[in-house]
Amino acid sequence: QVQLVQSGGGLVRPGGSLTLSCAASGSIFSIVTVDWFRQGPGDQRELVASIGSTNSTNYADSVKGRFTISRDNAKNTVYLQMNSLKPEDTAVYYCNAILVKSQSGPNFSYWGQGTQVTVSA
Repeated sequence: QVQLVQSGGGLVRPGGSLTLSCAASGSIFSIVTVDWFRQGPGDQRELVASIGSTNSTNYADSVKGRFTISRDNAKNTVYLQMNSLKPEDTAVYYCNAILVKSQSGPNFSYWGQGTQVTVSA
């Protein structure tokens, strides 16, 4: 069984910083990609940042230059460093990992439990 456990998040003032973590455990051969999504109140879930197996990264325009996604393969953990936070960054953040459980095996998708980020004075 594979689990994605998120940590971090909370309440921060505008201009502040937070780091989210997404740790995968269980029967994992390798993690292919990890995406961070967010969903604000009344909004659709949107893709915030992605990191591939070669550490290639992509960001939504709204977070470029402020957010940084990174991965620690030894720990099967992906991080989302969020700086210069704005009230509009307030949302529940979710990680989604595409991984394989064996060499040449199929891809599986797993979601973290979600974590609240609130940016408010």
